[in-house]
Formats: sequence, C-alpha cells, structure tokens
Amino acid sequence: MEKIKNNKHKIAYESLDFAFALMELDKKTRYYGTDVPIFHSEIHVIKAIAEHPCIHVGGLADILGVTKGAASEILKKLERKALVKKEVDELNLSRYSLNLTEKGKKAHNIHMHYHDILNEMVEDELQNATEVELEFLLNFFSSMISRIENFDEKIV
Repeated sequence: MEKIKNNKHKIAYESLDFAFALMELDKKTRYYGTDVPIFHSEIHVIKAIAEHPCIHVGGLADILGVTKGAASEILKKLERKALVKKEVDELNLSRYSLNLTEKGKKAHNIHMHYHDILNEMVEDELQNATEVELEFLLNFFSSMISRIENFDEKIV
C-alpha cells in the first residue's frame, strides 16, 4: 500500500517536471530556418495565419484570444521581420488581410516539422503500450487538463 502511495507521489512530481520541461522547450527563441529570431508568441501567430489565409486582424485576435491591439503589435514585429504581409482586403477596403511571406511559410513548415518530431518522441515511448494503457493515459491527461483548467488557486 505504501509503495502505491509513493508511486502516485512520484507520478505527480514527474508530471510536473514533464510539464515544466515542455514549457521550457516551448519558451526558447528559434529561427525556424530563417535569418530572424522568432519568439513563441510569434510562431503561433504565424501558425494561425497559415491555417487561415487572408484573415484580418480582428479574426486573428479572436482565434488567439487576445485584443486587436495585442495582435497588431505582434503583426508589426512579424512585418518588420518579413514573415507576414498585410494587404488591403479587396472585399472590405477599410481592413487588411494577412498572409505569410515565403520566409513566413518556411518558418511555419519548420515549426510544424518540430511538432512532428515531438509527436514521434511520444509515439516512440508508447510503441509497446496496450490499447488499455493508451486509453488510461488519454483519460488521465484529459481529466487532469480539465481539473487544472478549473483549479481554484485559493489555498487556505
């Protein structure tokens, strides 16, 4: 019984260490095959534009869950880095549509390759897992994500 309790504590700590390791990995500034450093927030804006070509600033802000002002600030940086281009929207001349430049497309493709590598790491670790074990892990992570999202940080 004590061994089970100890293993549960170890799993809790290893889960936190795993989450922190992923966060540290994600925070790193990378070049993604370009000549400019690209920050975490910037590459995810690039991804959103790649997935929604010709999107406008307001739509991008909605997708990212940020204000139009915050989206505009990141877009200015991405324009200066020649990763994103704004063009007058032909259907509504009072707003701009957003698209990736060739350099932006290259960064997006390498970013997606980076995710493929991480996915392969997980698949390699799980290659011998049974269907029951995989289902347990899926349920465990899904439940933990839900609990963490609803966690009230008020500690008495």
